[in-house]
Amino acid sequence: MLLLLSALTDFYCGRIIHYGYRKIGLTISLIFNLAILGYFKYLDFTFDNLSRIAHSFGFAQGTIPDVAGIALPIGISFFTFQTMSYTIDVYRGNVKADNNLLNFATYVCLFPQLVAGPIVRYSDISHQLNLRIISSDKFADGCERFIIGLAKKVLIANSFAAIADDIFKQNLQDLSTPYAWLGILAYTFQIYFDFSGYSDMAIGLGKMLGFDFPENFNYPYISKSIREFWRRWHISLSTWFRDYVYISLGGNRKGNVHTYINLLIVFFVTGLWHGASWNFVIWGLFHGFFMIIERMGFGKILSKIPVILQRFYTLVIVIVGWVFFRAETLSEALTYVKTMFIYTSGNSALSSYLSFFHINLHTLFAVFFAVLFSTPFYPKAEKFFTRKKLSWFRPIALLLLFITTIIYLGAGTYNPFIYFKF
Repeated sequence: MLLLLSALTDFYCGRIIHYGYRKIGLTISLIFNLAILGYFKYLDFTFDNLSRIAHSFGFAQGTIPDVAGIALPIGISFFTFQTMSYTIDVYRGNVKADNNLLNFATYVCLFPQLVAGPIVRYSDISHQLNLRIISSDKFADGCERFIIGLAKKVLIANSFAAIADDIFKQNLQDLSTPYAWLGILAYTFQIYFDFSGYSDMAIGLGKMLGFDFPENFNYPYISKSIREFWRRWHISLSTWFRDYVYISLGGNRKGNVHTYINLLIVFFVTGLWHGASWNFVIWGLFHGFFMIIERMGFGKILSKIPVILQRFYTLVIVIVGWVFFRAETLSEALTYVKTMFIYTSGNSALSSYLSFFHINLHTLFAVFFAVLFSTPFYPKAEKFFTRKKLSWFRPIALLLLFITTIIYLGAGTYNPFIYFKF
């Protein structure tokens, strides 16, 4: 009902803008979408922080009412941003308001990417709603993309999820430095293959239905700067914030100081979008800080050093940032980072336990394929086999990969996509 209400509201807001009441239509759309997002996603967080502030000033516990227990609707972070982008684009004159409610509702409710992206803008697929090309070749491409995405999730992401979850649930005081690094490296691979795997599956399903969704990842772990990382990571979200928040704030048109402030605002909101937690806010501001220092001149210095050092710098920043993203609390995140960079031998019994369960042949295979497919290996291999007239091998390899994935999926435990909770 919430999804349909969102579709109805923004459809008619688009019509209101079309008939000349531009600011009224846009205002209603923004208030509605931000209100439902604020209520379902951030009300608990807001009241919890107000309660903490009140308690610190000496007010009795319970002075601020407890609103815990509000269920988070699946996909709300994605479909609210999609429908807002539509009304903003209509307001700006970038697209024409749709006069067909069924078409617009189809756009809002497209199931492949509905719950975890990519964030598809109306302008991306408006023409496809009326005229789609469905062919056997396109369906086959969609199947291939879906199989690759499913394999990323089941064979790689889930393998690293077991390691990351096990290490992050341990008492941090007992954790050694090597295992702290193992835990966060496992999570670094997990979140990339989990989320890019879902995006691949969504894009593949879209192709099967005749839709071309935008790419969402472009090998972010080979980036040579944080600025480049955000051009490659969760592309649909980063471009959304660029076009609808950063540019609306003035972008880089009002001098350096305003540019830096705008970047901090954008990354503050980016962090908060991911979840109602100060850890996500810190994660966003952490990336924003490095974006700013790169714009201040560090980027030019960075570009003059060897490429391998540029990539090492970027990976270290990204990996440290993932600690704040994964840890439950800010204090846990700070303790974890401290353990990573100040050597500690930890608890020997815990180290033996972690070695027994996680340092094995299966883990080594997962690491090998994770590193390999974090680079543009697959498209290069595809070109090689086509050039050598060995393209017949690809469908056989994909079928074997699909069968292997299904076997692992059947034998494994339930492990939902990370971005379902956002």
